[in-house]
Amino acid sequence: MSFVIYPAIDIRGGKCVRLFQGDYAQETVYADSPLEVARRWAEQGASWVHLVDLDGAKQGQPANAELIKEIARSIPVPVQVGGGIRNEEQIAGYLEAGVARVIVGTAAIEDEPFTRQILQKYGDKIAIGLDCRNGMVATRGWLTTTDVKAADLAKRLVEYGAGTFIYTDIARDGTLTGPNVTEIAELARATGKSVIASGGVSSLDDLLALSAHAAEGVSGAIVGKALYTEAFTLKEALSRIGERG
Repeated sequence: MSFVIYPAIDIRGGKCVRLFQGDYAQETVYADSPLEVARRWAEQGASWVHLVDLDGAKQGQPANAELIKEIARSIPVPVQVGGGIRNEEQIAGYLEAGVARVIVGTAAIEDEPFTRQILQKYGDKIAIGLDCRNGMVATRGWLTTTDVKAADLAKRLVEYGAGTFIYTDIARDGTLTGPNVTEIAELARATGKSVIASGGVSSLDDLLALSAHAAEGVSGAIVGKALYTEAFTLKEALSRIGERG
């Protein structure tokens, strides 16, 4: 299995920002134009771009949808989108605008019949976002932590047709403390499906540690703060992972 690096663009108030451990009160603005950032990642060789509507995640419905659709139409690489997506109309709207993959998070745990329906209808155009705190799934923009174990939910959703999971360790997100490689690899092995790592990537060594599990199903990593703080460049990351592959 190949290993994909997903540069992340988190959108709040129409700007490109990063949060620390998902805390909306700890925000850093990195750019006024998410579209220009997306174009830059595409120009530097990204094969995918990861977009998050932070306002949407908090409000429970897309808040930056038109901007996200504009990005999807304007760059030559596929984008995946998450944040506040709770119904089929929102999913269809994104897909019709050119979004390649829609991420469903809160709805996956709060409305399993809906999740089963969209997985059966849209297949690999749907990814399941598992945002976790101490192994338990969090919902509603990470503001609520449930008593549901990520692995248990993932196995159930595989039965419904889920083929791609995005695993975010909230405690590590935006901290540059390294990804939770053990839990990510365990989830990939437990489900037998594709797992994209999110949260904590701080160095090229972190990416190499994750990509070492590509054969087990760890299919990529979402990278945000490390790129924005220039811990390494996207070109360096693509080169190193390419060398490993």
